[in-house]
Amino acid sequence: MGEVEQPRESESHLGVQFYLASASPRRQELLQSVGLRFAVITADIDETHRAGEPPDRFVQRLAKEKAQYVAARLVNQNRAVHPVVAADTCVVIDDQVLGKPRHRDDAGQMLRRLSGRSHEVLTAVVVYRGDDIQSAVSRSRVKFKPLSEDEIIRYCRTSEPLDKAGAYAIQGLASGFVEHLEGSYTGVVGLPMFELRMLLVRAGIDWI
Repeated sequence: MGEVEQPRESESHLGVQFYLASASPRRQELLQSVGLRFAVITADIDETHRAGEPPDRFVQRLAKEKAQYVAARLVNQNRAVHPVVAADTCVVIDDQVLGKPRHRDDAGQMLRRLSGRSHEVLTAVVVYRGDDIQSAVSRSRVKFKPLSEDEIIRYCRTSEPLDKAGAYAIQGLASGFVEHLEGSYTGVVGLPMFELRMLLVRAGIDWI
């Protein structure tokens, strides 16, 4: 359950309910915490933000492209037919999208912008079933405490910020930076469970 590229026999034996188009341990942990059964198939897509593309459309587009990529792989491999779940997250400040930092210096620059200010976190979640694509977007506001240069440097020396939108993980070490959260905690983590359940119920899947 929740392992990358499980074989077809395991999918049938474990009663897999859907495929997750993400290798993110954080998303897998959230799904496992409510007892959902899934197999992971990663999606290799271009995640470049297009000029002038609104942030909500950006995350929705990427989540849909991830789901479609995995669905196409399933068809090519004659895998079992299950829904595909995909998600994408971005951080927005000063109307600018912050994706994943390219390196530690980039992470530091992002954190300096977030220091002492509020920013928006958008996460789109998609459930793809056949030709039907259902999606929803979670919007949250996060306020950081003012960060000292020493805090930024020490945090960037860890591996935590390097694969996270906005260069931080709210569920990790950076939880000590968050002064206030308005919205969905799981949305900021990367998979809004309220919106996901709403979409999964439509697909005949529930965990309650």
